[in-house]
Amino acid sequence: MNYLNIDKDKVLPVVTELNVLLADYQVYYQKLRNFHWNVLGKNFFELHNQFEVMYNDTKIKIDDVAERIVTLKYHPISKLSDYIEVSNVKESSPLLTDVEMVNILKNDQEIILTQLSKVIEKANVADDEGTLDLIGAYIRELEKSSWMLNAWSKNTSDVLDSSFVE
Repeated sequence: MNYLNIDKDKVLPVVTELNVLLADYQVYYQKLRNFHWNVLGKNFFELHNQFEVMYNDTKIKIDDVAERIVTLKYHPISKLSDYIEVSNVKESSPLLTDVEMVNILKNDQEIILTQLSKVIEKANVADDEGTLDLIGAYIRELEKSSWMLNAWSKNTSDVLDSSFVE
């Protein structure tokens, strides 16, 4: 690993967790496409557009994660059957309400955030600054997306924690 200055034995656990993340993102991506195509109801325009924004963002992350694995001198997993087997994110039916779709995506984002934390943990041990930088940005972006989906799910009468408001 000359150009990376990372011990090969320490990088393998990073690659393993990155491959799980890659699988999570692949299943999540397809689910977003599914929901984009199949959302119905009064929230159609808003959610149809939002799901497209989300799957386009996920598509970029899929490529980044796979390329990071290659940068670390390993092959990323790339078969659909492997993604389904390895992923923590599970497929969903297209026959769901808009609210069910958003709730499922919020849950999937929690799953992906957990996997991102696992990658961070292994990358810290390996002193893998490139992976830490990449994944840190993903955590921040996914937390923001989760906040937005959560806000969409709330009633307009709901309030945030007001501990700091006088």
